[in-house]
Amino acid sequence: MGVLNHQMIPRLELRRAVDYLFARGPATHEIYTQLLLQCFRANDVEQAKRLQSHMDLHLYHANDTFLHNRLLHLYAKSGSVCLARDLFEKMPRRDIFSWNAMLSLYAKSGSVEDLRAVFHDMPVRDSVSYNTVISGFAGNGCASEAFGAYAGMQNEGLQPTEYTIVSVLNACARVLDLRRGKQIHGRIVSSDMKCNVFIWNALVDMYAKGGEIDQARWLFDRMSNKNVISWNSIISGYLKNGRPEKCIDLFDEMRASGLKCDQFTVANILSAYFQSGYVDEAKKIFDEIREKDKVCWTTMIVGYAQNGMEEESLLLFCKMLLENVRPDKYTISSVISSCAKLASLCNGQGLHGKALLMGVDDDLLVSSALVDMYCKCGFTTDAWIIFSMMPTKNEVSWNSMICGYAQNGQDFSALALFEKMLEEKLKPDNVTYTGLLSACVHIGLVEEGKRYFDSMTQLHGLTPTLDHYACMINLLGRSGCMEKAINLISSMSQKPNCLIWSTVLSVCAMKGDLKHGEVAARHLFELEPQNAGPYVMLSNMYAARGRWKDVASVRSLMKTRNVKKLAAYSWIDIDNQVHKFVADDRTHPDTGLIYKKLGELIEKLQEAGFIPNTNLVLRDVGEEEKLESICYHSEKLALAFGLIRKPNPVTPIRIIKNIRVCKDCHLFMKFASKIIERTIILRDSNRFHHFATGKCSCNDYW
Repeated sequence: MGVLNHQMIPRLELRRAVDYLFARGPATHEIYTQLLLQCFRANDVEQAKRLQSHMDLHLYHANDTFLHNRLLHLYAKSGSVCLARDLFEKMPRRDIFSWNAMLSLYAKSGSVEDLRAVFHDMPVRDSVSYNTVISGFAGNGCASEAFGAYAGMQNEGLQPTEYTIVSVLNACARVLDLRRGKQIHGRIVSSDMKCNVFIWNALVDMYAKGGEIDQARWLFDRMSNKNVISWNSIISGYLKNGRPEKCIDLFDEMRASGLKCDQFTVANILSAYFQSGYVDEAKKIFDEIREKDKVCWTTMIVGYAQNGMEEESLLLFCKMLLENVRPDKYTISSVISSCAKLASLCNGQGLHGKALLMGVDDDLLVSSALVDMYCKCGFTTDAWIIFSMMPTKNEVSWNSMICGYAQNGQDFSALALFEKMLEEKLKPDNVTYTGLLSACVHIGLVEEGKRYFDSMTQLHGLTPTLDHYACMINLLGRSGCMEKAINLISSMSQKPNCLIWSTVLSVCAMKGDLKHGEVAARHLFELEPQNAGPYVMLSNMYAARGRWKDVASVRSLMKTRNVKKLAAYSWIDIDNQVHKFVADDRTHPDTGLIYKKLGELIEKLQEAGFIPNTNLVLRDVGEEEKLESICYHSEKLALAFGLIRKPNPVTPIRIIKNIRVCKDCHLFMKFASKIIERTIILRDSNRFHHFATGKCSCNDYW
């Protein structure tokens, strides 16, 4: 190839040039400089390391600070902390560029302790040094140190640059220090930086995050050189301040101005549409984007999940993977939450495996979502394993496990875990107490429930919500203290809502308390005239007493108001395919096999002493028709199909129902679990029922 010279280097492949250099002796200063420049442009750390070893081998360049600084900046740029630190410590001479390179590296890598130490040890500092540490402290959550460095910079007589001001304003925004931010704003106005677009953007962002959105808008409207960051700042500000309609208006203005939006604009506007309930509009915007990044995909997935479209969220996540877009912990945790709402164990387990492969399973968001998912799928043992192995836990983690135990009938475990939470010095919140009081309801702990309810205000300064009052009404009513429950409603500072009266009606239906049930039903007829539930429950209460004229009256009212009764259905997941059943369903391809299996099972159960409870058929029909009606409820059909398709006796059969399970089906499942020696997990609209050896985890209290 001949003698290597600096003109040849740009025309050679970098590795070949370094290989050639290794075959020769020492090179000139110019050649090393050119090669390091090529490494810097290509971000090629491997070749840079080889060059460093070649330079160290030939001591002619060992004391060349210029070349060492080039290497240092390359290592800093690539985030190679160990390489940069080793080189820095070996350098016999360091200048301000060397020190600043290390500051930049530690600021970017989040190594605050190292950043602080290097800054402290610097023999001399310039504006770049201060700008780097101010930005580093601000970006890593150390706002007070950023402010201290800003004051130190001024004390040393160094003039803050626009970069300094932006970093300090970002720190003000992070800790919502508007007082300090306004002081800096005042200095900006009297300086020659008052027209700088980056500073104006930082001011808009600071005021928006601090809750002064009108001031942010005032500044935005007076900007003459708005860029995409300016629009993003104000749109994001309105979104954070709960005014999504303004975001949509601004987005239309931005597009009308001819300015091209970026991925952050799209993510904000998608969130605005979902907050506003405009799901179709969000999808239209999303579909228009040619190159979607991780933020856009995640925003859309989260939006679907938050709007009750969990299946769409899962499907979009699969599409994201097919597009080779790598999800992050926020995406994973959101999709796991969708699986929890759907009780989709198979998909949830698949996502658990994905989290393990990505190395985010220990992340607080992901692990908390996994705990919640396994609990809502009825697998509290798996949830507990994840919970107990979490390196850090917060209130959300504890709440997921406490509520999970309560929902799955492990109520004493929920109470014990709450006491453990207090021992860990964690403050319970409203969600904690909802789970706690639910556990007390399920096991009828009236006095303990009262004590916990009172402790909310007395010990933890929490204001009971309607959810907590509903739990107490349920607890008191079930224990035969309906008058106390009604008195509790009268003492509430809030007006009773549908939840309160629905709870009263539900308890009255269970206890046969027609007097209070009629009162609750009338309130619900006014509050939710189109909700069929109260009409059906009151009608059933009349039917149970043989008051058929009142039954006809309620049904007539439903017809007049065009109220549609919610169809009861159950579903079961077989090999990741959902099979749905309604009562007396004859539409499934395996109908013949299903009814044959169910008939055989009913015969075995009757031989063991099971008697169908036809009294629960609240229609004025003959006994034979009542028997036919109650034997083929949706969950029984789902169980028969599960026994056909999942014959392995070790595998639990999991069924989900959209309303509460009736007493006959509950008793049927208890008998079935004993006769077929199989665990049956039934999740209804109220809670989980784990049937095993003839018993249920709810202790017949649901």
